[in-house]
Formats: sequence, C-alpha cells, structure tokens
Amino acid sequence: MPNHVLFILALMAIGQTAAAQGPRRGFQREAFTTETPMVHDPVMAKDGDTYYIFSTGMGISQMTSKDRKTWTVLPQPVMTVIPGWTTDSVPGFGNHVWAPDVIQWHGRWWLAYSCSTFGKNNSAIGLLSSRTLRARIWKDEGCIVTSRDKRDNWNAIDPNFVIDDNDQPWLVWGSFWDGIQLVRLDTTMHIAQGAKPRTIARRYDPDYKPTEPNPTSKYAGTNAIEAPFIFKHGGYYYLFVSWDYCCRGAKSNYRVAVGRSKTVEGPYLDRSGKDMTKGGGTLFIEGDKKEWEAAGHCAAYTFDGEDIFVCHGYSATQNGAAMLIQRPIVWTVDGWPELKP
Repeated sequence: MPNHVLFILALMAIGQTAAAQGPRRGFQREAFTTETPMVHDPVMAKDGDTYYIFSTGMGISQMTSKDRKTWTVLPQPVMTVIPGWTTDSVPGFGNHVWAPDVIQWHGRWWLAYSCSTFGKNNSAIGLLSSRTLRARIWKDEGCIVTSRDKRDNWNAIDPNFVIDDNDQPWLVWGSFWDGIQLVRLDTTMHIAQGAKPRTIARRYDPDYKPTEPNPTSKYAGTNAIEAPFIFKHGGYYYLFVSWDYCCRGAKSNYRVAVGRSKTVEGPYLDRSGKDMTKGGGTLFIEGDKKEWEAAGHCAAYTFDGEDIFVCHGYSATQNGAAMLIQRPIVWTVDGWPELKP
C-alpha cells in the first residue's frame, strides 16, 4: 500500500479518536507529496504562485501545488480548533468537516464549510475568513445558515459562493430534500436581511416518485441532487450539480449535470430547455467504469486563461478510493461546456 494511503488511514484513525474527545490542536506529522491525491469534495484556489485544494476531512484537509500536478498534502488542517457553536447547533457533529468552498472577495478569502451527520438535515454552514490562504489561523465568522429536521425541507451543506455581475454575493447549497437552494448574502457573507432561500434545482420533477429507495439514508428521500457549483462564463451562469449517490466507494453512481441561466437567480435550463427545478439537467460527466466508477462534487475555475473542471472520482482501479480529477473545459459554439478529450 502506498505511503500516502497509509498516512491518510492513520490520520482518519487519529481523527476519529479526536472526534470522540472533542476539539484538538491538530496533528504533528510531516507533509508528503503525491501526483495522485486522495480527496473528497475538492475546491481549488490560487494565491500568488501557489494553488490550494481544500476538501472534506478532519478540520478541513488542505494541500498545495505550484503546477497542479504534484501536490503537497499538509499535516495541519484549516481548523485546528472546531468552534463550539458547531456542536451546539448540530447534534452528533465532531471534527469531520465536509465540503468546503473558498472565494476571494473584497480583499479577503472566505471559506464556507459544512457541519452535519450523514443522511440527516440537522446541519449548519459555517464561515471562516483570512487575508491570505497561507494563514495558519483563520478567523471564525460564525454560522451562515442552519437547517432543522421538521422545520426546513432542505439541508444546509455543500455551500458555494457566487458573485454576480453587480458584485453581489450569493450562496448556493443543498443536498436531497427539496434540492438546491440559493440566497442573497450581505457584505459580511451572511444572509442578507429579509432574504429567503429558494429552490433552483431538483433531481426529479416534484410530481415524479422514484420507485428505488435511497440506499444511503432513510431520512433524505430520493431527490438525489447535491453539491451545487455556479460558474460564470460569457453571458450565462452555469449551475453544475451532482446527481445520485456518493460515498459508497465502488458502488457509487455519482454523476454531474449542468444547466444555465442569464441571471444568477435562474431559472436554470438544460440543453433541451427543461427547467432544473423540474428535474432538468444535461449530463456532464459520469463514471466510465474503466478508470472511474463514478465522479461528482465538482468545481470550475479559470486559471491562467484556461477553464478547469475539478471533482473527485471513485477509482475503478483503487477499490473505489476517492481521488482528484482535473480536466480542461471547452465550449461549444452555442455556449455549452464540455470536457476536453
């Protein structure tokens, strides 16, 4: 077994012990480099000449690279101490922080993260900020939004920041229940006064009832859509979403679909014109069953003049391990994204 795999397994074991004991100060271990990083729910950013990946992990995992080929997996998580409000807001939450997003806006880096327990919608999205991605300590900016069982028909996980053409920030998030949510933010990156979340995408039309049960959770239902990411290109906002089921290793059937809108608020339509609130979405990537069993939880960026698609894939040759996928995006003549062969 490769050394970096052994390291990650050891890190997970230590993290599980730490989760039982409460917040901890981090791990005193060495960094290592790899060209095939194991990662779940990756997002990427560039600060100076260095690329950063933040992803699901104990306290939010992070790694760096100068060329997006060789990655240095850092031993120090982003959150060396988990804020106390997270465990007060989300019963059962420990140190395993999910699905971050990061964006630079008005001179600061803003990092949102998910606090939850698998398959339930008692969840919260927290916020950190820093002047630089090199910071060892990020400022706790509290909670952006929470969801509660029997109160909210949505799940406050998988956040993504969006800045529209008027320099107005928005947050899009969601997993299962009534699907993907969007809300306007204020200048502190919290929900603007009077703003209410609304659904902008679902896996299925509300009138359609899938016959197959959810294999991962009896609570979440079968509206299997999550992990939104909005990317602006040309005159459109493109909404990428993940369909179906993650986190099952080689049994995962995760895939990414996309729609677009002239405005950040929608409606988002797929290539055939179907509204994503009614189950629309154009398939963008799925497992080829040769290299990847499945692929999802994506992000998209423009780095050095090139549009890049990022997600994790469940490896067909590594027993379903979640690993980094990076592919260039090309655009059709009618303005739809495709992966470069």
